[in-house]
Amino acid sequence: MGEVYDKLTRCYESVRKKTDFVPKTAIVLGSGLGDYAENIRVIHEISYSELEEFPVSTVPGHAGKFIFGFIDDIPVACMKGRVHYYEGYPVSDVVLPIRLLKLMGAEILFLTNAAGGVNTSFHAGDLMMIKDHISAFAPNPLIGPNIEELGPRFPDMSAVYDKKLQELLVRTAKENHIFLQEGVYAQMTGPSYESPAEIRMLRGLGCDAVGMSTVVEAIAAGHMGMRICGVSCISNLAAGMSANPLSHREVQEAADMAAPNFKKLVTETVKGMAGI
Repeated sequence: MGEVYDKLTRCYESVRKKTDFVPKTAIVLGSGLGDYAENIRVIHEISYSELEEFPVSTVPGHAGKFIFGFIDDIPVACMKGRVHYYEGYPVSDVVLPIRLLKLMGAEILFLTNAAGGVNTSFHAGDLMMIKDHISAFAPNPLIGPNIEELGPRFPDMSAVYDKKLQELLVRTAKENHIFLQEGVYAQMTGPSYESPAEIRMLRGLGCDAVGMSTVVEAIAAGHMGMRICGVSCISNLAAGMSANPLSHREVQEAADMAAPNFKKLVTETVKGMAGI
């Protein structure tokens, strides 16, 4: 794991040659949600391709760049697009951007994604606050020798998603008349969508939404002591729950439908982070 930390250090040195910006909150924008970056008072932008050895997004709807700026008076770093395990990157590269943001100074990580609804009461376009996750189906980013510079060998995952940040999300949604579901998110490796049998299994495990990202990022952030919250945009009902075949276009269309509420929820929640 010395190579992993050395690569992270080189990426940090590369980004610091381009900006000295210190974010308080880091925001990861999922599939179809990249337009949220328009709500930021931008100070600097850096494409992932400009950074030495940095993994580059290859998926439609993921622009692949950092945006540094302010939401109200809160300094934020926004990932306009993420990288995924299914793109062929090792999991250490998938979580490298999160570790980099922590090294840059981010204390809070706000994760977002597009997800399939496993809970039968969910509908396309719903927003779901992530209360917990299931990581059994994606490779754990902490496997291998521990990187002592980043965190402990056996980090506690009993409260990955910060309770006060969850309370802030719920309160913000209520104040802004935004319907907010709550539930457990599971990460699968992808890139194929899940089969109906897999969805029945996930529902039996207590899963409410499923996607191809986020959990490994939360584990890496928790290892480093970041405070984490997360919101899923329910883009479709999962396999076997409707007659419609699943497609990436459907994901992006649902994200467009949810965009106004999503933007409002993220913006007002980030503003509220100043007091907690």
